[in-house]
Amino acid sequence: MTGVRVRAHAKINLDLRVLGTRPDGFHELRTVFQAISLHDVITCAPRPGDFAIECASPGVPLDASNLVWKAAERLWRALRRAGPVRDVVIHLDKRIPLQAGLGGGSADAAATLVALTRLWRVPVRPAQITDVAATLGADVPFFLAGGTALGLGRGDEIYPLADLPRHWIVLLIPGFGVSTSEAYGWYDAERELALGPFTPEPQHVPGPWPSRAAQMINDLEMPIARHHPEVDQMKAALRRAGALAAAMSGSGSAVFGLFQKRREALDAVDRLSGSGWRVLLTESLDRGAYAKRSRPAPVRFARNPKPRLQ
Repeated sequence: MTGVRVRAHAKINLDLRVLGTRPDGFHELRTVFQAISLHDVITCAPRPGDFAIECASPGVPLDASNLVWKAAERLWRALRRAGPVRDVVIHLDKRIPLQAGLGGGSADAAATLVALTRLWRVPVRPAQITDVAATLGADVPFFLAGGTALGLGRGDEIYPLADLPRHWIVLLIPGFGVSTSEAYGWYDAERELALGPFTPEPQHVPGPWPSRAAQMINDLEMPIARHHPEVDQMKAALRRAGALAAAMSGSGSAVFGLFQKRREALDAVDRLSGSGWRVLLTESLDRGAYAKRSRPAPVRFARNPKPRLQ
């Protein structure tokens, strides 16, 4: 049997501003997305019978609440196919931490759309895939293109920016997660109570940098840090370890530090490895590298054993 394998790359937010509340109840955003090499792996394989998701990682739902399932359903309907999705199984090799602000669920959804389009051998225009992606989540369209991009509206209006030059990124993952609903709920509550300033001073990162678009400010950071002071502790630890700049990604809970040299990033990983936080080393991906690494690849399975992920 022949299946299709796609890497689902994570992201960080180099900047995230909350501009207000929209009439539809969502928040108006201006954010700068940056694709990184950390990734999950989505493998779609033909198998007679009901649609299914398989994943060995704890905490990952295997039912219709998973964005992978929703992506398959909505693509199926967009192709005007009758009944429920069937005759395919999706294997998810989960490497992106959950509830960390790294976009793992959205990345998996986008990769699923790309993989199933190839598996089902259907001619679909890029705009059609983008339209389906936008119904799944505000940041899902970004994961179809990657690189460095400006997100407006709910974060679903994507405009490519000049790619961030290659940076090494050290991620700190605490022992708690933050859901998107929690993050924006805390932000709204503090805005109503006017509990102090929300926006820190911009961080000035040396070297080539899209500084006008991204100043390493995250409006969600302070409200979340008031509930989880570890966010500020992780930022301080990254700066002491030599990061050019550090910030929380998205709605948290991960915090990242930027490094221009791999050796410096490796030294930071060594210094932080005994901190009690999970430490991951990754790097930024420009659009060309993102497209190459995320390109669907065929994979062959034996007919009887279950597919194995590499």
